[in-house]
Amino acid sequence: MLVLSDEEKRQLKELAKGAIEETLFGKDREKREIPETLKQKAGAFVTLKKRGELRGCIGYTRAVLPLCDVVEKMAIESAFHDPRFNCIVEAEWEDVDIEISVISPMHRIESVDEIEVGVHGIYIEHGGHSGLLLPQVATEYNWDRDTFLEYTCYKAGLPRDAWKLKDTDIYIFSADVF
Repeated sequence: MLVLSDEEKRQLKELAKGAIEETLFGKDREKREIPETLKQKAGAFVTLKKRGELRGCIGYTRAVLPLCDVVEKMAIESAFHDPRFNCIVEAEWEDVDIEISVISPMHRIESVDEIEVGVHGIYIEHGGHSGLLLPQVATEYNWDRDTFLEYTCYKAGLPRDAWKLKDTDIYIFSADVF
């Protein structure tokens, strides 16, 4: 996983904010020099919260694009294309906070005992269904490991106990959340 400085994290937040504001208000963004670190490929999610409540969250799980591009694209997707929510509108924008999660590569686990709540996010695949929850979700809701697994299954559209099935693949990853 990329190790980012506080300044690089600030720059990523500015990129996310600028991408949303460009779409929302038609603002032109000033071109900035992007540090080489932010041009490295990485997976990331952009989460939007309005007064602490989820308002959008979309991301890339795999490192297929430069991190700076992922953050800009996922900021726009979270604000305007998350199917769970209406688009962000001008009137609410000042109440919206941006959270970015830069994720490590995922790896398949053999035992759920490998999951550390508060450290790992979970990605579950079974029968053409898949679901992902970021590491901070379990902490925010004070879930134990089994509850975290159940809600990840639920998000995938699976029965809550699908994680116990032999042909279910479970992956974990960590995230730098800021």
